[in-house]
Amino acid sequence: MQKYIYWFDKIGIKNISLVGGKNASLGEMYQNLVKKGINIPNGFAISAQAYFYILENAGIKNEIKKILSDLDTSDMQNLAEKGHKVRETILKAKFPEDLKQEIIESYQKLSKEFSLNITNNQMDVAVRSSATAEDLPDASFAGQQESYLNIRGEYALIEACKKCFASLFTNRAISYREDKGFDHFSIGLSIVVQKMVRSDKACSGVAFSIDTETGFQNAILINGSYGLGENIVKGIVSPDEFIVFKPTLEKFKPILNKKLGTKEIKMIYSQEGNTFTKNVMVNEKEKNQFVLNDNEILQLARWVKIIEEYYKKPMDIEWAKDGINNQLYIVQARPETVQSQRNFNIIETYKLQNANYQLLCSGAAVGTKIGQGKVNIIKDVHEIGNFKKGDVLVTDITDPDWEPIMKIASAIVTNRGGRCCHAAIVSRELGIPCVVGTKNATEILKNGQDITVCCSKGEIGKVYQGIIPFIIQKINLKKIKKPKTKIMMNVGEPDQAFSLSFIPNDGVGLAREEFIINNFIKIHPNILLAIDKQQFIVNNKKIDKKTLEKIEKITSGYKNKSQFFIDKLAEGIGMIAAAFYPKDVIVRLSDFKSNEYKNLIGGKYFEPEESNPMIGWRGASRYYSKEYKEAFALECEAIKKVCEKMGLTNVIAMIPFCRTIEEAKKVFLEMKKNKLIVNAYKSSANYLKIYMMVEIPSNVILAKEFAKFFDGFSIGSNDLTQLVLGVDRDSELISHIYDERNEAVKILIKDVIKTAKQNKVKIGICGQAPSDFPDFAKFLVKCGIDSISLNPDTVIKTSLQISKM
Repeated sequence: MQKYIYWFDKIGIKNISLVGGKNASLGEMYQNLVKKGINIPNGFAISAQAYFYILENAGIKNEIKKILSDLDTSDMQNLAEKGHKVRETILKAKFPEDLKQEIIESYQKLSKEFSLNITNNQMDVAVRSSATAEDLPDASFAGQQESYLNIRGEYALIEACKKCFASLFTNRAISYREDKGFDHFSIGLSIVVQKMVRSDKACSGVAFSIDTETGFQNAILINGSYGLGENIVKGIVSPDEFIVFKPTLEKFKPILNKKLGTKEIKMIYSQEGNTFTKNVMVNEKEKNQFVLNDNEILQLARWVKIIEEYYKKPMDIEWAKDGINNQLYIVQARPETVQSQRNFNIIETYKLQNANYQLLCSGAAVGTKIGQGKVNIIKDVHEIGNFKKGDVLVTDITDPDWEPIMKIASAIVTNRGGRCCHAAIVSRELGIPCVVGTKNATEILKNGQDITVCCSKGEIGKVYQGIIPFIIQKINLKKIKKPKTKIMMNVGEPDQAFSLSFIPNDGVGLAREEFIINNFIKIHPNILLAIDKQQFIVNNKKIDKKTLEKIEKITSGYKNKSQFFIDKLAEGIGMIAAAFYPKDVIVRLSDFKSNEYKNLIGGKYFEPEESNPMIGWRGASRYYSKEYKEAFALECEAIKKVCEKMGLTNVIAMIPFCRTIEEAKKVFLEMKKNKLIVNAYKSSANYLKIYMMVEIPSNVILAKEFAKFFDGFSIGSNDLTQLVLGVDRDSELISHIYDERNEAVKILIKDVIKTAKQNKVKIGICGQAPSDFPDFAKFLVKCGIDSISLNPDTVIKTSLQISKM
């Protein structure tokens, strides 16, 4: 009978004190989730009792206590010296023969189970540490101990176990325990010995059942790169990133977002000396491909959801794909320890006060805070003694041994890494703003330079020159009284949608396609259609080489270029719709003016010169025109994808600048041709509702007729004011005349609200006026408007004022 070995099918969560968090979780899943279709490689645990047995058998416990007696974790040199001495003491300790025999016998048994996959009876295994205090709900101990991959043979296995036991006293682990108040000798170390998944021949990564930056609970975040998973965890590579929507996952394919990482290197097996793994370069073709296809992304997401539902808490999961059998596997799962501990009744927002600042570099934002201080570039572990409290840590990647200085940094900036790398995980837990994957921060930033690190503007983190003033606002949502009138939000950036969803709201009153096209697509849809047709001469102009190269770079991986437009537009819309699901999200179809379309890549080949684009070829008049209707079909496809493939049927499409009833008919016919709606007269027969912007006097005058076509109206007070008063809202010369509160404008607004009510059509407003003028918002409420859509930063202020009416 074995005394120190426990197989996965014999252990579970109740055994954390015996086999540590990692082993306990693996055993729990192996016993309960394999039968639900989740692949988990078998293995065994070497118990924490074995670790204590080694200390006792070798008589080294008192020696370790003596070494740590004058420990000072604030002194980097002291910490490094103490940590090294303790590890050497454990490594030199005699390894008990009976324990060694148990480990070897278990290894041989595991090898027999996978006899078809072993060479000379030396099966490859992963040897990972599993501390008895790790993976707790409020302390992750992420990366504190060591892991060893592709361990083959009995001798190599025992050596890896020795190193694992010694890694309970890595510098970072010692420092972390001191900070968290854990006694060094009350924590034991168990070891995982698990069949290797051959991800060296495929890919691997991490997944979270919650959005790591905002705590949005309906999203699953998956990161992946080629080869073994160490590079993602350590932040050595910038991985692919996928976001999947949980609520519609059972029946639909709700991949909300796919971002291609650079994935410069991959870790593979090695037989060079004592090295069991090595990094090699990834070829250009693989760099430009996603590591997972859509079916694999969805399969992983479903597994993540099952695991979260089983544990009844947000989870942090490691996965791997075997390149030999092409199967996906879950190799680890632990509780998520940052967002799951957050008080969601308190909204904390950071905002820069100065608008004039110089951008130095950018990358992926970790957290939503702002930090600032002097740059301190650390390139090597030997330099960490030079780091001062309050400095901004700037480095290529963070090493786990640097955790003692990370906790005293005001912010962290790295060249490499993704949102699930070591720097990101530790920064979240410490509550420090961090920008990862900047590519060149260590070259651009200079030691001693004052900088501001801003993570408060969505998923792009930015580093600015100088110390910029900023404010922090805290709002207790329990104190907000909900007004009777629906309060919706104007949401432009898909990247900010998850965080904005926590502000009290009744959905999105305006999501502009233009923002998505400008920032995520950047290319005129007509030139993408032309390239697909191999038409390189358009309107008697030959498309220049530079333009084609730009397009090829942006659309890399897409053979069908117009599909790129559909996918990216759908992803942007999908992110916003998912953030506020199942509340209404009103998406305004494209409303670029010709001069704005011209600024898109390739736009100069398709756009006319107009003397007054503001009242020219825009909105509805484009959708049915022979020059644009193919591009409009791409917009229709994007909306269809969001509704039909992602299952986000809370989307409402809105037609802007529809001048006449005849235009409404033509637009509806185009939507029917593109199978966006089934009825060319009234959209309600289909799942999709269609609204119209009320922004032209004719929309008000003919509101009763327009109501026969549209399910709802949304007042665009900006353009309506312009056209009622005959004022160019962009002209500084007559800006003093422009005022949405002008009596003529208010009369039309009051009239169209009344007409909408009489015809049982929903009516709201998405213009700027109620955000700027609380008295105007009160006027709308008195008129009986159904909803008011506000800019996010005015929602709470205006809600409080309206609720007093």
